[in-house]
Amino acid sequence: MKIVLFGATGNIGRRIAKEALDRGHEVVGVVRDPDKVESPDRRLPLLKGDATSARDVARLARGADALVSAISPRPNPRGLAAPSLSGAARALVAGAREAGVKRVLVVGGAGTLEVAPGVRLMDAPGFPAAYRGEAQEGAESLAVFRSEAAGLDWTFLSPAAEIAPGERTGRYRTTADTLLADAQGKSFISFEDYAVALVDELERPRHQGLRFGVAY
Repeated sequence: MKIVLFGATGNIGRRIAKEALDRGHEVVGVVRDPDKVESPDRRLPLLKGDATSARDVARLARGADALVSAISPRPNPRGLAAPSLSGAARALVAGAREAGVKRVLVVGGAGTLEVAPGVRLMDAPGFPAAYRGEAQEGAESLAVFRSEAAGLDWTFLSPAAEIAPGERTGRYRTTADTLLADAQGKSFISFEDYAVALVDELERPRHQGLRFGVAY
């Protein structure tokens, strides 16, 4: 499978690239400033492109089997402004259609997962104000796919409430729209096992046209 991966040098993107490459897939990484960053894997070429540009998405997507967006709603560590996740969602939809690519997977956030019926994590008491803007970006991105991506096999993958570097165990649980937590009430997934779940979904699609979440 040929995968075009936007945001390939980020915390999650580099793990997705490694997981997919280790399974024998061809991965092309896309970043806005490839001249300023080293590829995280010698097997991963980096091309210049902007996930919020439908023209760039279409150009880079031609001939691919799937697009994966792992872009972050935070400023680039090398000085570029934070991208709009809803803008990227619209560009991915339009660019994928123009390029004739049907499969699109998106790294989402946990903020839109429900902690009680009809109550999203991002709206629950105690949700950190520092992350509210990012959560809103994620919510707007998900809304774009749900309302504007008809005809595409899109999937939006939300992590647990906490995601960080850790071990690749190959284990995880899945959910639809409800936040998952363990017996101690902790909602966590490692970057590595999040990448496992995403590549599993690429290889064996089970959530086409849907959002799903993963946690331990």
